[in-house]
Amino acid sequence: MRSTRCILIIALALLLASSLQAQDLELHLQKGLKAINPMDTYNYVHKMVSPEFGGRYTADEGYVAAANWAANKFKEWGLKPMNQKKGYLQAFPAPYTKVKEAEMTFKLESGRSVTLKPEDDFLPMLPTDSGNHTAGVVFAGWGVHAPELNYDDYYGLDVRGKYVLCIRGLPDTENPGFKEHNEHRHRMKVAKEKGALGLFYIYEPHSNPNMDWIEGFTPAIISEKAADILLEEKGFLFADLKQTLVKYKRPISFELPGMVSYSVVSEFFPEGTGYNVVGYIEGSDSQLKKECIVIGGHYDHNGTHMGILFPGANDNASGSAAVMETAKAFAKTGKRPKRSVVFVLFGGEEMGLKGSRYFVDNVPAQFSKVDAMYNIDMVGEGRGAEGNATTKPPEFKKSILDADKYVNILRKFGDRTAPGGGSDYAPFNDKGIRCAAFMSDGPGLYYHRSADDIYHVNPDIMADIAKLIYISSYRWADR
Repeated sequence: MRSTRCILIIALALLLASSLQAQDLELHLQKGLKAINPMDTYNYVHKMVSPEFGGRYTADEGYVAAANWAANKFKEWGLKPMNQKKGYLQAFPAPYTKVKEAEMTFKLESGRSVTLKPEDDFLPMLPTDSGNHTAGVVFAGWGVHAPELNYDDYYGLDVRGKYVLCIRGLPDTENPGFKEHNEHRHRMKVAKEKGALGLFYIYEPHSNPNMDWIEGFTPAIISEKAADILLEEKGFLFADLKQTLVKYKRPISFELPGMVSYSVVSEFFPEGTGYNVVGYIEGSDSQLKKECIVIGGHYDHNGTHMGILFPGANDNASGSAAVMETAKAFAKTGKRPKRSVVFVLFGGEEMGLKGSRYFVDNVPAQFSKVDAMYNIDMVGEGRGAEGNATTKPPEFKKSILDADKYVNILRKFGDRTAPGGGSDYAPFNDKGIRCAAFMSDGPGLYYHRSADDIYHVNPDIMADIAKLIYISSYRWADR
């Protein structure tokens, strides 16, 4: 009986503390928080992943429809458009490729023929040209050609008219000179210049548009299991090869027995146009309103290819939903902060941060500077949030930690001390703009796969991250 009383007393104390804490929040922020609804975020994601938007592949018809839908939401909530004439859509160049069909078969030296299954065993890299070849295969380690660093996986190899098989990664992760050699665009360009028909990465097949279309070049991703079928005729297995490469940091390259028959049909759109969706709440101070806080996340995913829809629920309909719900909260607050707050759904992130790079180089003319950037990417899975922020000034990160006292969603929040990065904060970070990045702590099991659908997102995490960013960014904009 006593233990039951103790539990009730503790529960009541926690409830009272939570209530007092909420009352301690500024009244106008309390009003904005009430506008943030978990089911609204879920419904936004549900709309974004629908076949109507076709996987939101930057510049295709599905993405354009999705951009117009989001722009109408911004208008409905009373956000100002980026430009009175152009409205809420900021256009930027975005060439893209759609894959219609692809087949891959291994013709082994033993006489056995193995046909691979799309997505389970292989997928084309999305910016692929069309092609149909049966050719030999050469294993080229990490696919790195860096004679200036005394390292060359292609040394002694003739890859002309053949396919190159390689591992994604680097022989030396500590040497900054190798960095560019791990970029898809660079690795593909090297293979093409050496005469290869295409380059096959070995890792979990997933949709990936982050490279340039190259005429006559047909790159792909194959699974470790599929790679073992090719390698075992030479007496190797993928795991052993990778372990040896990592251990000795020297090239291991050789020609494989057998052939690969690979056919792919694609259509390239060199004049593609992508869009950022941009709306804002104007600041209340006559001078400080020329400065802006950017709250953004990428809106695009990887489209529909070979009849497979890649819906991108966690990546990044979840982050887009949190941006939208934060925008709605600002619109409902009633009291505007001193600085303007700009909400951006970026296109082209999956293609290599195209939309965010364009935005940071073409900030709307009414703003003299971007004061800070909050980025939301993959916040739909897991049980909490994590992230990081630039360390100068220290008050910036502190403002986020202070805001979390009202939400209690952060599980880990570190320091960002170097330029660069892999999401839309990177172009801002490169220009010295203070940034904060938020993601959820989920496993991301369906990254860039067709299973990244509505059934794997948690509406409460998305809403709580929106609350955290709403409180912290409002206070930062109003300082």
